[in-house]
Amino acid sequence: MHATDLIGWLASAVFVGSYAFKRPDQLRKVQMAGAAIWIGYGVLMEAPPIVVTNVLVVAAAAWASRRQQLGSG
Repeated sequence: MHATDLIGWLASAVFVGSYAFKRPDQLRKVQMAGAAIWIGYGVLMEAPPIVVTNVLVVAAAAWASRRQQLGSG
């Protein structure tokens, strides 16, 4: 197995594992971490759709986290 494959599997595991978290803020943080790994994988694979999709995931999760922080403060 190549290192690139391992990165893809790690990204998958982190993203799927994020659903084990009950608190939305924790779920989003782990999803952002998984998406960041996917971005690295997409760059290595020269796959713009993977990169763009996961940049959007990170942005959406960060926006939702920020919105929640502002609403609870």
